[in-house]
Amino acid sequence: MVTLKTVEAYKDYGKCVEISNGIISALVTVEIGPRIIKFGFVGGQNFMCDDRAGLGGIDMDKPYTDLFGEGKHWENLGGHRIWSSPESYPETYTPDDSPVEYEKTENGAIFTQVPYKEVGIQSQMEIIMAENSSELEIKMSVQNIADTPREYSVWALSVCAQNGTIILPMNTRDTVLLPNRIVSIWPYTDMSNDRIYWGKKYLTVTQKPTCDGPMKLGLDLNCGKAYYLLNGEVFKKEYKTNHLEGKYPDGGCSFETYTNACMLEFETLSELKVVNPGESNTLNEKWTLSKIDFDVDVKNDASIDNLIAKL
Repeated sequence: MVTLKTVEAYKDYGKCVEISNGIISALVTVEIGPRIIKFGFVGGQNFMCDDRAGLGGIDMDKPYTDLFGEGKHWENLGGHRIWSSPESYPETYTPDDSPVEYEKTENGAIFTQVPYKEVGIQSQMEIIMAENSSELEIKMSVQNIADTPREYSVWALSVCAQNGTIILPMNTRDTVLLPNRIVSIWPYTDMSNDRIYWGKKYLTVTQKPTCDGPMKLGLDLNCGKAYYLLNGEVFKKEYKTNHLEGKYPDGGCSFETYTNACMLEFETLSELKVVNPGESNTLNEKWTLSKIDFDVDVKNDASIDNLIAKL
């Protein structure tokens, strides 16, 4: 049975709501955000980064305060959040510092963010947890509350805990003489860095607290599956893609990952669409947790094959 209870305070995030089926639990902030600030097996490790002080924020300048108001600021906060893409400053960096409305459902809850009239959007996240397994579904929407049509993608970012590795299956479609995958690379990314493994079947990125700078990569990831391996457990995300016909941000990416010394971001993106006033663009993810009892070489395709075959 899925239960919902109030947690009066979690670390420095304030009041939260916990959704659990006795196997897994998700803790969601409701005084700020919303963020899924904790996710894992009951009594187990947290896959989400919840180091609010360590994550920090951005020093606000006049364009930001002109848009959102004096005294407003942006923090990464950690956890799982909803944004819209393409990224732009200051428009994308909504403060997320207001209380969140929420309502219980049969197997979870719906969390609705305050409307940001300054940028014409309002976000909503529904969590639906399976009753007897380590799975949950997240339905995310970003509504256009402006007076004119806007083009954007729903961007879901899970800010994950340190010392894990993200595993990304490469596209396998046979395109004969034409390329079959897209990789977008951000300017500050060193492609020779040993945190990245470029295999024939997989690309992996490992988070290192002692790293020498941030990096970010984006892919078209036709299969709509990716994995975060952390201390003998695997966080799997699944989402639908439409790469052969659909339009995606950042050169055609439905998946992106960013990492620095504090965390690693596990990001998916919906199709880039023109959204009319009052309508929404949406993105759904399925999350699954698994435990493994063997070592995995994250820089070896055959070892990764073995892992995925057992999930």
